[in-house]
Amino acid sequence: MEVNSDHQSSEKETTEQDNSEKFSSIWKDFKLIMTGIMEIRSDTDKKGTIQDIKDGISMKGHTAWVLIFSILIASIGLNISSPAVVIGAMLISPLMGPILGVGLSIAINDIDTLRRSFVNLGVMIGLSVLTSFIFFKIPIFQDITPEIKARTAPDVRDVFIAIAGGLALIMALSRRSKQTNTIAGVAIATALMPPLCVAGYGLAVWEFDYFFGAMFLFTINTIFIALATFLIVKFLRFPMVKYINSAKRKRISQLASIVAILIFSFSVYEFTKLYQEGHFKNNAKHLIADMKKSGIHIFEVEKGNVDYKTKTIKLILYGNTVQEEKINFWKNKLGEYDLLDANLIVEQSTSTDIENKVQELTELYSQNQEIISSRDLKIEERGRKIKELENELHKYYRVPFTKISAEARANYSGLRTLSYGNVMTTNFKSTDTISVFGATWYDSIPNTKQQEEKLRIWLKIRLELDSVRVINNK
Repeated sequence: MEVNSDHQSSEKETTEQDNSEKFSSIWKDFKLIMTGIMEIRSDTDKKGTIQDIKDGISMKGHTAWVLIFSILIASIGLNISSPAVVIGAMLISPLMGPILGVGLSIAINDIDTLRRSFVNLGVMIGLSVLTSFIFFKIPIFQDITPEIKARTAPDVRDVFIAIAGGLALIMALSRRSKQTNTIAGVAIATALMPPLCVAGYGLAVWEFDYFFGAMFLFTINTIFIALATFLIVKFLRFPMVKYINSAKRKRISQLASIVAILIFSFSVYEFTKLYQEGHFKNNAKHLIADMKKSGIHIFEVEKGNVDYKTKTIKLILYGNTVQEEKINFWKNKLGEYDLLDANLIVEQSTSTDIENKVQELTELYSQNQEIISSRDLKIEERGRKIKELENELHKYYRVPFTKISAEARANYSGLRTLSYGNVMTTNFKSTDTISVFGATWYDSIPNTKQQEEKLRIWLKIRLELDSVRVINNK
């Protein structure tokens, strides 16, 4: 029995060892496959990437004009609220160059490129804001649109877009074979241009909240794109800029490190703040939804129910009055929604208030209906008068005299002249208009009376008139 037990134990150990070896082999194969798929260092053109980024930093000459025209197109797209026009402007805008230059120069300790990148970044911002300011300063282009409103404040999702976009962009640029479609896609996704246009709009209409909100959104996108560039350049181990003076190199390296730490710290701080704001608003949204499910009627106020800065949730209720106990019940549940530091403010509109509002709206509707009915009657009366005048005019102008005179000359060779006019006659009971033609004949015509009668009958049939008079103009 002991021999059999030892044999079974040995077989079990052998099976476990085989399974372990198989799993290890599968894991090694998986790692090998994933390494082949995800590895990017072997296909990186470091020297070419550095040169491409440096070449795209400058904001002068043709590049400056392309920037101005693209900003103008984007401003028009925002003004007419057309995403397609805004996207078209993003595709041709050269905004990425200085931002990539900042990230690259910090990563490789290139102080000259860093200085040049900041200068051109400032030029880029100045030209963009000035162009949009001039456009929106024109009074007919100052209406606020949904596309403009959407670019007045950053969201935590904008941070993720900027990071992912920056990573995709620097990877696309660092490939030996460039991918221009990736670069164009990143330009659209990160949306650097619309915030600059909205900043110009804010200055043009003296709405400084729009200006600062849009510039904050642009700054967030810029920082995280530069940060993503910095991280990838470090990961790919781009060569550091070498200086003859070792002390200068050390000083520059320290300066670049300080700038990188400051940018990274600010990025983390802003990301944390935006995440907390998004978390607060999302929790408040769940709270309001659950309160509605419980039977509480809440007015929807766009962006007015929740204010993160003051940590307040202001709700306006309508319908039946909600008891104070029920309101306190929801206030006590704030902790369950991670809203302990929030202040829930509830304002109730009584049923009387609602009835008064409905009554006011009903009366206003009735007044508007009376105005519309009165206006329709006036329009109908005016239409009738216009019809009568048209009939009167028709009586005067229904005879095509030029054509008739030509036909009469062809039919009556003895006709010397022909005149036409309308004569109004009355028997003091009714008034009528008679078409009167005056005719003169050549002396060679012996019987003018007979010719005049034939002419009268012809004119009556030809013109489809009830009565026609022909007189002899001697």
